[in-house]
Amino acid sequence: MYLKPRRAPAPDRTPETAAYWDAARDGRLLLRGCRACGQVHHYPRTLCPFCFSADTEWRVASGRGTIYSYSVMHRAAEPYAVAYVRLDEGVTVMTNLVACEADEIRIDGAVHVVFHPSEGGDPIPMFTPLRPPG
Repeated sequence: MYLKPRRAPAPDRTPETAAYWDAARDGRLLLRGCRACGQVHHYPRTLCPFCFSADTEWRVASGRGTIYSYSVMHRAAEPYAVAYVRLDEGVTVMTNLVACEADEIRIDGAVHVVFHPSEGGDPIPMFTPLRPPG
């Protein structure tokens, strides 16, 4: 069963997240990093959730990670997969797995980010398995 991208509602764009969504339009995934404690965090927010410092900055993520956990929703009108992906930068994000066969998904499988349009808003980061060349 091939998993197509789902149409997600438009994300809430706030002054705090505007840079994140602007980068998504350019095909880049951003994370917040704390200058005080060095931790990287997601979802995007100004205060560090580890040390509560406001000294944070945007960092461009590699867009690569591995599948920590997933579930395929077979009974939906259009089947889809929800997953937790651990990015190479160390944070875990909840996302959809797309553009792959459901039986291609594996725990610890390598994935990379792809961006798909939302319903009238900014593109949403989703992930697809990283396939060997050829």
